[in-house]
Amino acid sequence: MHPIQFELAPHHLRTFVTVARLASFSEAARELGYTQSAVSQHIAALEHDLGLPLLGRRPVVPTPAGERLLEHAGSLLLRLDAARADLARFAAAPPETLTLAASPLAPNPRILAALPAVGVTLRTLSRDEAAAAVATGAADLGLVDGPVAPSDPLRLPDVAPLTATRVAEEPLAVVLPAGHPLAGRPGLRLADLVDARWLDAPDAGIPLDRLRSAHGGPAGQGFRTALRHEGTDSRVVGALAAAGHGLTLLPVSLAAAIPEAVAVPLIAPRLVHRVELLHTGTEPGGPAAELARRLTA
Repeated sequence: MHPIQFELAPHHLRTFVTVARLASFSEAARELGYTQSAVSQHIAALEHDLGLPLLGRRPVVPTPAGERLLEHAGSLLLRLDAARADLARFAAAPPETLTLAASPLAPNPRILAALPAVGVTLRTLSRDEAAAAVATGAADLGLVDGPVAPSDPLRLPDVAPLTATRVAEEPLAVVLPAGHPLAGRPGLRLADLVDARWLDAPDAGIPLDRLRSAHGGPAGQGFRTALRHEGTDSRVVGALAAAGHGLTLLPVSLAAAIPEAVAVPLIAPRLVHRVELLHTGTEPGGPAAELARRLTA
């Protein structure tokens, strides 16, 4: 059996992703600025190159082969956009303004104090989105955070070659309501909390899959979800924990500032909350270079 030989045209792939997302050829044409006939031609050309049907037509849904291609398409297009943005930096003058993409728990008071007084746009994004924004040129610098062992780097999405530098690190604390039975403990271990009910706030708190991984128990077990929060406001997560809707794990400085909550230090496993500064392989210039100097000094 001979392997399929094909060359993916990026604009055909982007059209396919858009049609699949919108489940409509006409809506995709409107969003992309093409005619509907051009969209149909892109999909037909991609299907011809692959030798496989990718989309059903009525309704417009991906075939099994189309579903598999979608699994690859996002990262392929992101890497292409990242490459274009990286090369464009060689010809462009350093911007006079600064766009900083930060995951919700990354900016602490020292980091915020280091920002220039004017000309700054701070975008709060999920951890993966912040890294992608730097890779594709949508942000000059990124700040991402996460729980790690003191000697380990953060795990970053494979979006592009990025340089990561540690800029902050502090202990973690379990946030509980004041009347919780464990609120009087001097410290807590994750092993003590496996059967507790937790807040699932992947973009505004410490993701539960990180806790399960750090605990080292069976995959997918423990740390049950009591309530899911979809958003990037960490203060809401802290308030939910204080109101008794589930436990959460936050950097100790943030946890201690939540009204009507008790912050108990996490003592095992040994984890810290780390913040890393991201930029591309091209050294930043202008205000981005000055901020990077301040944060990494």
